[in-house]
Amino acid sequence: MEKLLKDGLLCKLLEKADDDFARKAREGGCEYCGEEKLHRGDYKRQPRGGPGWDKRRSFNCAKAGCRKRKTPPSVRFLGRKVYAGVVVVLVSAMMHGLKPKRIERLRQQLGIDERTLKRWRAWWLENFVQSGFWKGARARFMPGLDEEIVPLSLVEEFGAKRRDGMMKLLKFLSPISVPGGLEGVAM
Repeated sequence: MEKLLKDGLLCKLLEKADDDFARKAREGGCEYCGEEKLHRGDYKRQPRGGPGWDKRRSFNCAKAGCRKRKTPPSVRFLGRKVYAGVVVVLVSAMMHGLKPKRIERLRQQLGIDERTLKRWRAWWLENFVQSGFWKGARARFMPGLDEEIVPLSLVEEFGAKRRDGMMKLLKFLSPISVPGGLEGVAM
């Protein structure tokens, strides 16, 4: 799994997937007033632990008086989290099987504070598994996944130790990357 954190092709595929999400969002127009034209209004980002992605794609309605924001789902960013989505998923999954020494080395390499790792673990095991997103999505897995080791059970189910499996997993998780995706559950 550590190889995926340094996989340049995976990073390019994630960028392309976000471009596709952005194109579809823009083509859909404004969800509030029906205006077809949207202006680009990207968010500046400085994610840690991943490539230098400096923008999160987003749009604003072009109609005066509306100007509502439309932010498409993302496979690169899990909502407003500081670390790249692939880092949050993989490092959280690795905590379920790696020896403490190896976790410490990985934590040091990526500059992740130990409190952050504990917060991620609690978020997956408590907030994520209680979210409306997960309650609706978990039925697609038969037999059910072990919620005591999420996200490792998701990584294993999607074959996310490989590039294509990680892409599928991050696309599956993409609804939680937008406001309301976890019904207000924050990390």
